[in-house]
Amino acid sequence: MSSLNLDDFTDLIERPDGGMRRDAEARRERQIVPPGSLGRLDELGEWLAAAQSAVPVRAIERPRVLLFAGDHGVAELGVSARPPGSADQLVRAVLDGASPATVLARRLGVPVRVIDMALDCEPETLPDEVVRHRVRRGSGRIDVEDALTIEEAEAAFRAGVALADAEADSGTDLVVLGDVSVGGTTAAAVLIAALCGTDASVVTGRGGRTIDDLAWMRKCAAVRDALRRARPVLGDQLQLLATVGGADLAAMTGFLLQSAVRKTPVILDGVVSAACALVGQRVAFRAPDWWLAGQNSGEPAQAKALDRMALEPLLDHGVTVGEGAGALLALPLVQAAAALAAELPEMPEAEEPKGSEDPEESESSVG
Repeated sequence: MSSLNLDDFTDLIERPDGGMRRDAEARRERQIVPPGSLGRLDELGEWLAAAQSAVPVRAIERPRVLLFAGDHGVAELGVSARPPGSADQLVRAVLDGASPATVLARRLGVPVRVIDMALDCEPETLPDEVVRHRVRRGSGRIDVEDALTIEEAEAAFRAGVALADAEADSGTDLVVLGDVSVGGTTAAAVLIAALCGTDASVVTGRGGRTIDDLAWMRKCAAVRDALRRARPVLGDQLQLLATVGGADLAAMTGFLLQSAVRKTPVILDGVVSAACALVGQRVAFRAPDWWLAGQNSGEPAQAKALDRMALEPLLDHGVTVGEGAGALLALPLVQAAAALAAELPEMPEAEEPKGSEDPEESESSVG
């Protein structure tokens, strides 16, 4: 049995400051550019004011990319274009600065942190700061066995909580959240199908590297079989993550919930982060108020999850590469919204028009 009580998050998570949002709306009304003319940037600026509890909005100066990494046993079924157990190669590309996410992060001046939760490789082959939170080597094949034991799921969840605290304590003012995994989109599809009450075919996409029709059919079958195992444990979110999630997904869920507790805004990337967010919403209904959907990746499961959480993607570029790349593309948009909300001048106060006195009052005062 787990000693972790997820119900505590319902009480710990508050909504962003509604009063500050109203103040930001009022300030926007007074700025020289007409309200509404900046489109979603107006909405983003007001959301940031509420999240920061500050008007004017503070600039986003210390963003960070966090990537949770893991291999999923379900990849053995040929559901991914990458070979099973090869997520460590993706991690090394990130560490070498040779991945799409690191190219973007370098251009934007944003540090990137990779956290190994369940890579299928020897821990000695990666830096200690990457592997120190690892729970196990690879997650179980969710169509026939649990991804994790309940103890491993709790350890991964707690690691995510600790990482959220560390980021908040270090002054990180916004997190771009992504994953580096092989087989992760299959586990994500199962979680979303289970929580949305849909069938496997409705949520099964083609992953980060587009798979052919045969692989898609194998993936559908894997999601269907795992979904049968997920439904009996829907009432226990930690057990759900242990049954059909994985160590990286459990850690991301813990990270998202604790970030909401610590009032740290998060930009979600693709279907994996969306699945973890959906689990987080089931735990604490106010939590999604602290998250932004960075992009529409084109994965049907992601669309289902975002719709359930009422999160509208900021961008629609169909970036499926993962690693937070799609969410990173949305970061300049959020920073631009903060700058416009804070720096656009207000209109000068209107002067009293001359000759506006009431004629009768004027005559009586003269007489």
